[in-house]
Amino acid sequence: MYRFFVLSCIALAAALSGCSTTKQSSPDTSIKTSSVIAPEGRKLAYSADGDAAAPLLAGPHHLAGRTLEISSLADLKLHDKEVILSFDDGPVPGRTDKVLAILDQFGVKGAFMMVGQMAEMHPALARKVAMDGNAIGSHTYRHANLSALSFDAAMAEVTKGEMAVTKATGTDVAFFRFPYLAESHRLRAAIAMRDLVVMDVDIDSKDYFTTTPASVMQRTMNLLHKRGSGIILMHDIHKRTATMLPTLLSKLEGEGYKVLTLKFRKTQAPSNLVASADFVMTR
Repeated sequence: MYRFFVLSCIALAAALSGCSTTKQSSPDTSIKTSSVIAPEGRKLAYSADGDAAAPLLAGPHHLAGRTLEISSLADLKLHDKEVILSFDDGPVPGRTDKVLAILDQFGVKGAFMMVGQMAEMHPALARKVAMDGNAIGSHTYRHANLSALSFDAAMAEVTKGEMAVTKATGTDVAFFRFPYLAESHRLRAAIAMRDLVVMDVDIDSKDYFTTTPASVMQRTMNLLHKRGSGIILMHDIHKRTATMLPTLLSKLEGEGYKVLTLKFRKTQAPSNLVASADFVMTR
C-alpha cells in the first residue's frame, strides 16, 4: 500500500511538472531575455540564500491595490493597470513557501488553485497559504483533463478536489480553475452551481516551459502591455517561477500596476424567497 502511495505521488509530480494550459511542442523562444532594471530611485537587493537570479527590491512597496469582492465571474472587472496573480498546481514545499515569502515582502496577495492530492500531501503548507490571506481555489483532485472524462466522472474529480483542499486549508474553497483550461459549458454551469467562481486566464506566463526566469518575466510583461490588465497565470511548483517573481513584481510596481486582493462574497437569497421558505417550514 505504501509503495502504491509513493508511486502515485511520483506520477502526480511528473504530470504537474509538464502541466500547461495550451499544448505546444516546444518552448517559445521568440522572447529575448533582458537585464533587470530597478525603478528610478530604487536599488535591487538579492535573496539571503545568495541566488543572484532572484533580485529583491529593497525598501517599502506600493504595489498592493484594492480588495475586489466577487460572487460570480461577472463581478471580476479590472481597471486599467490592475492585475490578479494566480498560481496553479501546488502546494509544494520549497516552492510555494518561497512564493508566499515574496508576496509578503511586496505586501500583495495571490489566488492559489490547489490540486487536491497536493493539498493532502502538504496540509500545513496549504493552510499557511490560506492563513496568509490569499484566495483559495481548487484545481481538481489529481489535475485531470476533464474534457477527456464523462460528465459524472469530471464532476467527481471537481468535488473530490474541492473537499480535499477545504480539509487541508481549513477554509471554504471559493474558486476553481480547469486543468489545461479544458472545459465545457455544461461543466462551467455545474461548477457555478456549487458556488465556485471559475477563474479564467488573461495572461499565460508559460512558466511551465523549460526556459529562463527572465524569459518568463518578459513574456508576461509583453502580454500585459498588450492587454493593460488581467489575471496572470503562474505555477507555484516551478523553481523558475519563484526565481523570476521578485523581478516581475518589481517591474509591475515600477510601471504603476496594482495587484488586487481577491475575496469571495457569498450571495444571499432574496428576502421573498427566505420568507417563502419559512412559510413552507411552518405549515
